[in-house]
Amino acid sequence: EVMCFDNEVLYDICFRTLKLLTPTYGDLNHLVSSAMSGITTSLRFPGQLNSDLRKLAINLIPFPRLHFFLIGVAPLTTRGCTIGYQALTVPQITQQMFDARNMMAASDPRHGRCLAAFAMFRGRMSTKEV
Repeated sequence: EVMCFDNEVLYDICFRTLKLLTPTYGDLNHLVSSAMSGITTSLRFPGQLNSDLRKLAINLIPFPRLHFFLIGVAPLTTRGCTIGYQALTVPQITQQMFDARNMMAASDPRHGRCLAAFAMFRGRMSTKEV
């Protein structure tokens, strides 16, 4: 599997979405590390629905050559954020996750170039909310 990250898009996220005037490599690395931390959560914590990334790829990708994952992260936070987190509902988080401004590569999911989607939610929530 290949997780797609685009440096220019990461810079745009820092500048436009997170309102950082002069993003540093540390800010860009924070975005990548938070995305990869979310992806590998199922490997690091026990749970009934957890599986490895290979099973995820097998279930999502119909053809072996189409193994590129576009990553959308929500909510986005800055490095060293000391302000409390804003409580969001599941529909708000899902909308942010599939928003083009939260994608880690230059792709807009609204144009329909996606074969499958997988959303991983962390925290206490009911499956009825999803």
